[in-house]
Amino acid sequence: MKEYYKKDEWKIIEEGFNPDMHEASESIFSLGNGRMGQRANFEEKYSGKSLQGTYIAGVYYPDKTRVGWWKNGYPEYFAKVLNAPNWIGILVDVDGLALDLNTVKVKNFRRELDMKQACLRRSFIAVFPNGHEIEIKTSRFLSIVNDELGVIRYSVKALNFAGTIHFTPFIDGDIRNEDSNYDEQFWDTLECKVDNASAFLLAKTRKSEFLVGMTMLYEVTKNNSILKLSSEPIRNDKYVASQVSIEVQKNDEVEIFKYVSVLSSLNHSSPGKIAINGRKVAEEGLQRKYDSLFKDHIAAWDEKWLHSDIIIKGDEAAQQGIRFNIFHLNQTYTGKDERLNIGPKGFTGEKYGGSTYWDTEAFLIPFYLSTAPQDVARNLLVYRYKHLGKAIENAEKLGFHSGAALYPMVTINGEECHNEWEITFEEIHRNGAIAFAIYNYIRYTGREDYLAEYGLEVLIGISRFWKQRVNWSDVKGQYVMLGVTGPNEYENNVNNNWYTSKMAVWTLEYTLKAIDYVMEVHPARYTEITEATSFNHEREIAAWNDVVQNMYFPYSENLKVFLQQDGYLDKEQKMASELDPAERPINQHWSWDRILRSCFLKQADVLQGIYTFEDHFDAEEIKRNFDFYEPRTLHESSLSPCVHSILANRIGYIHKAYDLYLRTSRLDLDDYNHEVREGLHITSMGGTWMSVVYGFGGLRVTEEMLHFDPVVPENWESLSFKIMYRENMLRININKTTTVIDNESGPEIRVMLKGKKYVIGKGKQLSV
Repeated sequence: MKEYYKKDEWKIIEEGFNPDMHEASESIFSLGNGRMGQRANFEEKYSGKSLQGTYIAGVYYPDKTRVGWWKNGYPEYFAKVLNAPNWIGILVDVDGLALDLNTVKVKNFRRELDMKQACLRRSFIAVFPNGHEIEIKTSRFLSIVNDELGVIRYSVKALNFAGTIHFTPFIDGDIRNEDSNYDEQFWDTLECKVDNASAFLLAKTRKSEFLVGMTMLYEVTKNNSILKLSSEPIRNDKYVASQVSIEVQKNDEVEIFKYVSVLSSLNHSSPGKIAINGRKVAEEGLQRKYDSLFKDHIAAWDEKWLHSDIIIKGDEAAQQGIRFNIFHLNQTYTGKDERLNIGPKGFTGEKYGGSTYWDTEAFLIPFYLSTAPQDVARNLLVYRYKHLGKAIENAEKLGFHSGAALYPMVTINGEECHNEWEITFEEIHRNGAIAFAIYNYIRYTGREDYLAEYGLEVLIGISRFWKQRVNWSDVKGQYVMLGVTGPNEYENNVNNNWYTSKMAVWTLEYTLKAIDYVMEVHPARYTEITEATSFNHEREIAAWNDVVQNMYFPYSENLKVFLQQDGYLDKEQKMASELDPAERPINQHWSWDRILRSCFLKQADVLQGIYTFEDHFDAEEIKRNFDFYEPRTLHESSLSPCVHSILANRIGYIHKAYDLYLRTSRLDLDDYNHEVREGLHITSMGGTWMSVVYGFGGLRVTEEMLHFDPVVPENWESLSFKIMYRENMLRININKTTTVIDNESGPEIRVMLKGKKYVIGKGKQLSV
């Protein structure tokens, strides 16, 4: 764990330039606006280690799967969100010497991510070998108002000399993905144009044939006066630039303002429209100027923070951590486009291909349900509905039939593109997460008609899969689930994983209830669904009920705990505290054989299930299972600490809950797993939000009501957050002695607080 960045409630601050930390900082300081994202690469040349990253939502490349041997059912490709053409570049040359932080002397370096304003700023003094010193100040943002526009303000001040400064703003299409399986390039450049103070580059992805067009306009000021300059155009097959030269005297300050539109064929139908519309976006930026654009950007972000901010008084590290997580959640997904979803790294790196995992349904939908309009979370569900046909195809490739649906472990367009057999074929609990997300959306919004509109078809496909995936055991006299991998990926190809079986049975039960609802309330729609899915009501319902009533779950009568899977207690039982810290994380130090034979858990599947269905268990059951599994858990999955923190709060382990909260909220800031250079853990950030609101806030939704059972860690003065629930906006303020709930908007609402029912009138306040 590193404590490298300065503590601040609203900012992430790096003081002093450390090349060894640069790639990590490129991840930490990343920007996004839901449509595109950008790692914190330098605008100027940098010859040191760097992972260049420009990402455009929904644009991907089907990189050929690379495996040692082929298995039936393997996907043909791995979908990668691509490193797109680099639009941020501004080369700086001072009297023939290039500005390069890897070669010049750097003083007073400061990089700052302003999370409140969603802006990246940087400042430093560069000392060249000839003694010339310049002061650099940069700021950039990706407009959340116009999500096809990026803006850069780049300032150079001559501190001790008179001379010539050359600026070369550019767009570079000659880029690669670090994770390319065969070191190939994924883009073809179709068009390069450049004229005075403007440039255009059009590129197309190979195979998937997405078009991306970038239009650059810029202007230059000297001592705050706009300069009229003639530029020198520079162009080759994959690169467009425009160079200007400015004579400066000592203390002169030159600023370049760069406005770049980034458009794709997802939203613009032809190369011509991309060029025309891109020019319009860039011209509007140039006409409105940096300050005006930034003002609107800040106002839009103020609105986001108004609904999603969490305020922790008395603990700067905790406050910075939660805001860092919320910031990245808000800039990664805005819910404007139902074709888009959320990759585990968001817009911050290439690892995992940037594709959609089960993390969205399990860890992200709760955040968007509570902090954004209902359509935002709904669009994440509709995304899965529109991929139902592909999920059925995925199941057919593995031998399932009759409309059984297996949603992919990794996807962009609905096709499975994960190529590790123990995950692709066996980590099937993802189906259950998608089913639970439908239930979660409905219980939170009250929109039960979603079942008739989209939900039931998905549930039928998933339930058919579960019925076909189990088999009857004559030995046990029950149904069993063989050859699976649970969320704990440190155990593969196990039998009767408790969590997977629990999700399967719950899904079957919920689907049966959903069928009853749609039959009764929407009979015409039910007829449409049964005809479209060839659903045999009597036969399939009887078969599903049989599985529900006769499913086997591994359990230790001696320990009174649910077992991860059959045979877990056959492993040598050790505690995580016995491990040498130098060997952690074990996936970077141990052989996979050794990991699989150990009892150590990447995350505890049983506790994941207990968290999901907490109201199925009493406090003593939760405590027994927590006391058994948490000491064996390494929390080397980014999704682990948040769930354990919530359960620790539930059973009164407040110190443990706080420690685990810090781990999840500062996972990337303090680089617990020594991998932040590859990108941030965006999907676990939803879990961080849950660890505060569900953990310390004690929020639950049961019996059509919000329940709160809050607690404040001893080093916090207070905790405050907002919840959007159905038609209401509630603000919850908690301190050591009092909980105050304000019904800021919406009708009268019933809530449970510490087990007692209250009614809060419209615009009224409850103080207990």
